[in-house]
Amino acid sequence: MNYKMVGFVLGRIFFIEAVLMLCPALCAALYGEWNVVLAFAWPVLALVLLGLLLSRRTPRNTTIYARDGLVIVALVWVLMAAFGAMPFLISGEIPSVFDAFFEMVSGFTTTGSTILTDVESMSRGLLFWRSFAHWIGGMGVLVFAMAILPMTDGRAMHLMRAEVPGPTVGKISSKLRDSAKILYQIYFVLTVIEVVILCLGGMPLFDALIHSFGTAGTGGFSNKALSVGAYNNPFFEVVIGVFMLLFGINFNLYYFLLLRHFKEAFCSEELKVYLGIVAFSTLTITANIASLYDNVGTALRTAFFQVASIVTTTGYATADFNLWPNYARTVLVILTFIGACAGSTAGGLKVSRIIIFFKAARQDLNKMLHSHAVTTVRFEGKPLDEKTLRGVHNYFNIYMLIFALSVLFVSLDGFDPITTFTAVATCFNNVGPGLELVGPMGSFAEFSDLAKLLLSFDMLAGRLELYPMLALFSPRIWRRRGNAMHA
Repeated sequence: MNYKMVGFVLGRIFFIEAVLMLCPALCAALYGEWNVVLAFAWPVLALVLLGLLLSRRTPRNTTIYARDGLVIVALVWVLMAAFGAMPFLISGEIPSVFDAFFEMVSGFTTTGSTILTDVESMSRGLLFWRSFAHWIGGMGVLVFAMAILPMTDGRAMHLMRAEVPGPTVGKISSKLRDSAKILYQIYFVLTVIEVVILCLGGMPLFDALIHSFGTAGTGGFSNKALSVGAYNNPFFEVVIGVFMLLFGINFNLYYFLLLRHFKEAFCSEELKVYLGIVAFSTLTITANIASLYDNVGTALRTAFFQVASIVTTTGYATADFNLWPNYARTVLVILTFIGACAGSTAGGLKVSRIIIFFKAARQDLNKMLHSHAVTTVRFEGKPLDEKTLRGVHNYFNIYMLIFALSVLFVSLDGFDPITTFTAVATCFNNVGPGLELVGPMGSFAEFSDLAKLLLSFDMLAGRLELYPMLALFSPRIWRRRGNAMHA
């Protein structure tokens, strides 16, 4: 473990968070919320001092090993959330340490689950901050750091592998830093386009920023108690619904479009399955809920928005789907686990893993039926090696183990099974709303402090694809480097 390099990277990240906190502080100043400005001043000062202390000198050994990458990613996300929670505590708008930490973990991991029961009473500065956290966390804190800080590919690759969602990590440019810049440029441009379209449709600029941050990060925090449904505006629903789906697509495909490699973009196997899942879910849910609405068009629009919101793990709502028939609710719960594409800002297992998992299962069945047959699992037209297949299986096994244990421990709070199950599912998959007490019109306020801590761990583990958070609590990972893993 290269402890000095771990501290150095953390110091640089502290500087970045301090700068990012100036944005909500400026927003608070524009609205005359000077107590909120002061609430941001103290954490900014603390972050700057810590940044100076940890990164004033570059370590002689700047190598980042695999274990360092896992620990750095986990610590960055936990500490970002901890410092991000301080303005809520200092301002007194969320007086509980556990509640404030839960809210900011939910923000940075783009989950969108909340403990707030009266969101519209919050100050503009803090509403901006919790949604801005979605935008920061959507593409990845360390991907952002790579885009703006000088860092060699050898130092950065283990960080990118530990933070970027999906079964594999690839570069879209010959240099990782260039890849990070390209990703963030696409991310920024798409966000700005959504803000402009919403404003042209009549949404106030502040509201457009809040909902665009939530859409881009596929997070789902809103400044309205009724979420997007508060506007009762079909134009807003369609625009936000379409952009949710766009942000659920692998960002590498957008780069292919920029290069005019249309065949590589539109022939993506994962993209086809992703859009197929959306189409099937939308049409069948529409048929199931049509009797609840005045006409089929309204039912279709509502179903489309909710499917887009859940499959991309965004969590916005235009209807209380708690009241929908069992089939529609069941489909939404299944979509909670599937998620969108790898390399997007969405959570869940990812469509690519689902495809690989089913293809591997089919291969195993073929081997049982035809023992001498030689079969290969192919994804996106390329054969997958045993290491990738084993990785998908291992990920799924660990995923199910953590999920089962979390449901078991959260059940100690004594809520009904549907509330408990969907609370864990929605946090672990970074979705936001579940069913019953944690439905789109509910909150996590009634859970115990220990349950909130566990659900915060689940949100972080789900966003970081399990391994960084598991590494953080492994005693072996903290031992000094000897004959241990170096790469």
